[in-house]
Amino acid sequence: MRYCEDGFYEGTIFHRVIKGFMVQGGGYTAQMHEKPTRAAIVNEANRGLKNTIGTLAMARTDAPHSATGEFFINLADNAFLDHTATTNQGWGYAVFGRVTSGMDVVNRMAKVKTCSKAGHDDVPQETLIIEKVTVIKQTS
Repeated sequence: MRYCEDGFYEGTIFHRVIKGFMVQGGGYTAQMHEKPTRAAIVNEANRGLKNTIGTLAMARTDAPHSATGEFFINLADNAFLDHTATTNQGWGYAVFGRVTSGMDVVNRMAKVKTCSKAGHDDVPQETLIIEKVTVIKQTS
């Protein structure tokens, strides 16, 4: 959440779009330069939140505790990304939020044409810039 509160994401792009799966962003500028991040965080996918349509989850490498600044929005119920065990294969991807409004925009983003660019696949041909991120804290 600190990335959101510090304005880290403003001006970054959605650099990976896979229709029917997810849109990923938060790690690159419009010029495809990787943004410097803080240290990796501990994977909290074992807290019970599920990768369902419209949820936001931390992107990471194959190492379970490698997430930094990148995130993705689930375009489908991606149960195979959920935590199942404390093994490298079972850790899953930690959900930390959800789209509260604007899912129609996310669905339009999911339909853009993609290409390979700067060593990455599934990059939108049209630049999708994150202008603003707002954290809405859930009240109990």
